[in-house]
Amino acid sequence: MRHLYRRWDTPRSAFGDLMVVGFLVVQCLDGVLTYFGVSIWGPGIEANPLISMAMAVAGPIPGLAGAKLVAIAFGIVLHLRRVHNVVALLTLIYLTVAIVPWAAPLLAR
Repeated sequence: MRHLYRRWDTPRSAFGDLMVVGFLVVQCLDGVLTYFGVSIWGPGIEANPLISMAMAVAGPIPGLAGAKLVAIAFGIVLHLRRVHNVVALLTLIYLTVAIVPWAAPLLAR
């Protein structure tokens, strides 16, 4: 478990910088793809109940923007804590469970 985190006093990491930028890009892409999916197929297409609830309460754009801003904020906190391996793992998870499932039906359309 020790290899998943690093201390504050470690120097900057090019790997960490790349991973946080990748995380930000994936979060933005997920927001855009989710918006397109909800616009085309309706809010019932969103599988995440927290995102669905946020969109139902605030509307699609503010709900998605708020959820993505929270996710981005947590990703930046992890980056600042030098937990780059966790940020990389989260980026990979988002690619496989959020980006690919949205991209497939949108590209097939």
